[in-house]
Amino acid sequence: MAKQNIYDNETFFEGYKALRDKEVNANNLFEMPALFSLLPDLIGKRVLDLGCGFGEHCMEYIRRGADRVVGVDISEKMLEVAKEENSDPKITYLNMAMEDIGAIDEKFDVVISSLAMHYVEDFDGVVRNIYEKLTEGGVFIYSQESPMSTCYSGGSRWTTDEDGVKIHLNLSNYGREAEYSSEWFVDDVKRYHRMFSTIVNTLADTGFTIEKMIEPLPDDELLAKYPDYYDLFHRPDFLIVRVKKN
Repeated sequence: MAKQNIYDNETFFEGYKALRDKEVNANNLFEMPALFSLLPDLIGKRVLDLGCGFGEHCMEYIRRGADRVVGVDISEKMLEVAKEENSDPKITYLNMAMEDIGAIDEKFDVVISSLAMHYVEDFDGVVRNIYEKLTEGGVFIYSQESPMSTCYSGGSRWTTDEDGVKIHLNLSNYGREAEYSSEWFVDDVKRYHRMFSTIVNTLADTGFTIEKMIEPLPDDELLAKYPDYYDLFHRPDFLIVRVKKN
């Protein structure tokens, strides 16, 4: 199976870091609050963070009382920043693909992944490994791009009126599960599209109980400040899922 490491591309890395450094972005406004809202009490817990990136989330889990956090990322450049800016004696960073976590000789109470699963080709294999790494009753919480976005394969995403206002999303090939390449800072960024039913059935067939799913939307206060985010009522950017090991 292919293991994508686009974040070690210098152009992509710098573009992505600049995006995340902006105070106002969809991750900060929608994805992170929704993801963190699903966290259990972390006091004394062992946490595995898959696709930990710059390590900000790892530090947040320590602040919330986690006893140990292991952050895994395939990108050496990401982990260099994590070790420099978000280090703590309770955090261990591993340069490893998410597909290879079976090699970690340790169990965790909570596994978390922020916006990384749509880059993984072997979703079924990663989910099975996560299930094995969890203690009984442990939870897996993750976010990904909405399946209504991951099926995008080119052309115009939106139909607009004469003033450029978005009327509706142009959705096609939702039922064709495949690898799609797109341009995001660089060419040929690969995402893997899976339907909602495939996501839910894979988790359930592995043995997880589905506890909660969130597709974050703006409230009236946020819309008043950032009206462009009305787009999310046509197509939410993110899907956040919490499941429990039986």
